[in-house]
Amino acid sequence: MALSNREVGATSHELLGAQAHVWNHIFQFINSMSLKCAVQLGIPDVIHNHGQPISLSELIAGLNVHPSKAHFISRLMRILVHSNFFAQHHHVHHNHDNVEEEEAVELYSLTPASRLFLKDGPVNTTPFLLMILDPVMTDPFHSMGAWLQMNGGDDLVPRTPFEVANGMPFWELSAKKPRFGDSFNEAMEADSKLITRAVVEECGGVFEGLKSLVDVGGGTGTMAKAIANAFPNINCTVFDQPHVVANLEGTTHNLGFVGGDMFDKIPPANAILLKWILHDWNDEESVKILKKCREAMLVSKNEGRKKIIIIDMVVGYINNKMQLDKKSIETQLMFDMLMMSTVTSKERSELEWEKIFLAAGFTHYNITHTLGLRSLIEVYL
Repeated sequence: MALSNREVGATSHELLGAQAHVWNHIFQFINSMSLKCAVQLGIPDVIHNHGQPISLSELIAGLNVHPSKAHFISRLMRILVHSNFFAQHHHVHHNHDNVEEEEAVELYSLTPASRLFLKDGPVNTTPFLLMILDPVMTDPFHSMGAWLQMNGGDDLVPRTPFEVANGMPFWELSAKKPRFGDSFNEAMEADSKLITRAVVEECGGVFEGLKSLVDVGGGTGTMAKAIANAFPNINCTVFDQPHVVANLEGTTHNLGFVGGDMFDKIPPANAILLKWILHDWNDEESVKILKKCREAMLVSKNEGRKKIIIIDMVVGYINNKMQLDKKSIETQLMFDMLMMSTVTSKERSELEWEKIFLAAGFTHYNITHTLGLRSLIEVYL
């Protein structure tokens, strides 16, 4: 039997508002895919290379779009302007031959967000977008409901929706399928370039007085190279899996590369850097990594205060004093769902961070919130 508005507990106006809210969430993927389309077409670069705000006709002329599809570009740009990836300007063009004739032209320009997709820009986040929106990453979300109904105590049951969709764990697929593995590495390197700049500029004091630093899971060394250049007195070591650092050499006297397994042994140093590492591992695994960091610092012969430097998200609150805005928290929570879908880990609140620090034998830490959605956490020996 159909329920009346009174039984539902809402007026028709409230129901329509609820429907709009539901629809907005249902269609959120269209925002992501529209942005992906614009980046694949090279729209940010066409606008940038034009050197000034560009008209729709000039934009279309610069794109490799079939003439029969050209009229769709205005609709693509409309949603991306609404999402603040491009700015739109209303320009009146005067006809000099006849001053009574005026033509209104819409011009487009870049915003700080779309500048992150410039091919030759100092920071290019395109690899990250393409990796996250790859079907390898999006398909698992279709399997999440079924996965949650599976018996988690059965060793034969996939540990993540990613395994359900792709037939193997994330790290195994990254190693076995070079196309996706390369995409992941490019995404991490692109992110490192952005976050490195912010860390060196905003958190430089964190590295003052250090004699040695090991960047655990540092990939090809983007982060460590910047630290080595900014602080020539710090001996920096990039520590990652042997196949990742094979044939890599330091470009300065204070930068080197070492291959190994962070669950086995980490090279000794004053400071251990974990940039976006622990959010890939569950609490038990994270405690193991932290204990290995502790061992590496204890055996280090360098004097000075020893600490772990963690760059990761602190969900919602910073030092129990500051709450992030709703949009930022939403992004952090979406990242948490990505971790749930892809690997066996999570994004952590401050209390969850404190729990694993204590379990690994640490008692003191400090959180600095100057890195956007992420924070810098110093955990002291």
